[in-house]
Order: sequence, then structure tokens, then C-alpha cells
Amino acid sequence: MKFKNILLITLLVLAQTANCQRIKDIADIQGVRSNPLTGIGLVVGLAGTGDTTLPAQQTLANILKDTGEVFNPTDFSGGNVALVAVTAELGPFSRVGSQIPCTVSSLGNAKSLQGGRLLPTLLKGLDGSGLLDGQVYAIAQGGVSIAGWTASGQKGSISKNHQAAGEAVAIVEREEIADFVEYIAEQRFVTLNLKNVDFSTAEEISKTINQLHPNTAIAIDGGTVKIRIPNEINQSGIIGFIDNITRPQVQVDSPAVVVVNERTGTIIVGENVCISSVAISQGSLTVKIRERDEVSQPTTPFTDGATTAVTQQTDIAVKESGGYLIPVPRLITIAELASSLNAIGASPTDLIAIFHALKRAGALQARLEIM
Repeated sequence: MKFKNILLITLLVLAQTANCQRIKDIADIQGVRSNPLTGIGLVVGLAGTGDTTLPAQQTLANILKDTGEVFNPTDFSGGNVALVAVTAELGPFSRVGSQIPCTVSSLGNAKSLQGGRLLPTLLKGLDGSGLLDGQVYAIAQGGVSIAGWTASGQKGSISKNHQAAGEAVAIVEREEIADFVEYIAEQRFVTLNLKNVDFSTAEEISKTINQLHPNTAIAIDGGTVKIRIPNEINQSGIIGFIDNITRPQVQVDSPAVVVVNERTGTIIVGENVCISSVAISQGSLTVKIRERDEVSQPTTPFTDGATTAVTQQTDIAVKESGGYLIPVPRLITIAELASSLNAIGASPTDLIAIFHALKRAGALQARLEIM
């Protein structure tokens, strides 16, 4: 009951919060994005917690071969190295020589990367088909931080956080600078892509920008707003122009949607959700089952062949409570919806069933999404 009240109170607070947001927080500039990088490397210096598999040993043998030393993969069996996948995100404005974080994840049966050091690993980008493009954009190397630890003894061990993955640093070797200005018929344009597609919000963004710079913005669709950069703004003023048009706040129109996660019992109700006039009956069935042992022994003394026995007995009690019918008027706000559902004493599990039934009955005027 306490959890239920907290949930409904939260919904009430959300309903009363202003939904004005800055344009820069609800839209992305087309062309300004990061690019994924990936590579396969080797972590060394592990205290017996590394791989014991052949691929890791073969990788180590290949690295040593490049230095002029020739070994067989089977020569390495101490478990002091680990074959890892290294991934990173090349930012849209990352310059040569700058550092970017990368994630180091074990590919074999390594137990922990604690204390390990990543050997220089080439990180390559992807082409349009999702394959490696062959270009090296960054080189990752250095100590691996796993933000945890492992301690063990003869009979047991204890650990904190996940031990088979950690963080390292990569140095940018090749830039992939974002191109966010589009040239069409000798005019310059910047395109905003809404994070949540909505025609009303796109139109609101267009109107707000046109108030600052008349006849420059147009809503192409529910997810795209294209802005023409005025001719009087020179190349060095484009950044300031973008900052100026993305700072204002606009009214964000929230869709009428109810999101239900049946695995966790989580329910998210949009601000504009309403239901038609309906009556809801909510009840609960309680079944109690108790197993107990009962001792059975002869009632007549000295009976030939009679022995004491233990038998199992099962007690079942069924109780049905609730079952009351409550009329719910047509709702306008989420606050009224939360208040009505709270009145019938609905738990999160009950709420999920109620929303399903309301949708089936056609009384829920919103989109119901099941996770």
C-alpha cells in the first residue's frame, strides 16, 4: 500500500509540472553525432585471473612474433593475459591527440581484469554497411580500471562489481568532424531532429524560431524542423546562430500513452491520458494452503499389528474480498486518473489488469504499450 501511494503521488507531481523545455534538450542537430569504434586487444599483467583459452594464447604469440620472438601458443598457460574487445565512441568534434574513454570487455573465460594493462589496440570505424572501414581512428592502451576488486582465499572469495569488463583511455589519431550545415541552392540550412516525434511540438519549435529570425524555420514533418541560416550571418557566426535558436523554451506536447512493464510492475502514464465514463470492479482472491503432519496411533490398547503412523494433512482456506463496483467519470488530467485508481485501492498488479481491461473496453483514450 505504501508503494502504491508513492506511485500515485509521483504521478500527481508530474501532472502539475510545467512541460516547457529548451529546444536543445528535445532536438538533435542533424549531422552532430558520435561514431562507434571497435578493436580486439590483449590485457596483460593479470594475477592468474586471465584466459586459459587458445585464442588468447595465440594472440599473445602473434604479438611476440612481431617483435622477433617466436613462441608456440601452448607455451603460455599461466592465465596472466586476457583477450578483450575494446569499444569507444568517436565524438563529433574530437580532435587528433585528444583522449576518449573506451570500454574493455573480456572475450574469453577471464575471471577478472583487475590490475591488468591493455596493450596498444587499434580502434577502427564502420562503413555504411556496418563493416569495418579499415581506417584507424584511435589507439587504446594503458591501465584497465574495473571500479571494483576481488579477494580470495583457500576456501572462498569475495568481489565487488563486475570483474570481466573495465574502462581505459584511447588517443584520437583520425578526426571525423561533424558536418551539420547543409548547402542547397546557395543557401545554408541546419536541421533539427526531434527526439520524440510530435507534430505539435515541431510546429511550436518552428514558430518560436521564426519569432527570433522571421521566415527561417519550417516544420517538415513531426520529427524534422529545417532552419535557413540568414545571409547576413557569416561563417564565424553560425555557432552563435545555432546557440541562439536552440536556447528558447517551447511547450512540449506529450502523447497520450500508458507504458506497462509486466515483469517489474512499472507503470508510466502520460499527462494527456484520459478515460471515458466507466465503472470498475476490483476484487482479490486469497488462497491459503498449509501442510501439517498429524500423528495417528491405535485407540485400543494392546491391539495386535497396530502401529503409530505420521500422516500429512492439508488445510485450504479461500477468501474473496473486494468485488465492489466504483463508477469513474470521464477524466481530463492524470491527477484525476490517479485519484480514481487510488480510491479503489489498486496495487500496481491491479493497475496493469485495469489498464488492459480499459483498453479492451475502448474506454482508455490513449496508446497502451507493453514492454
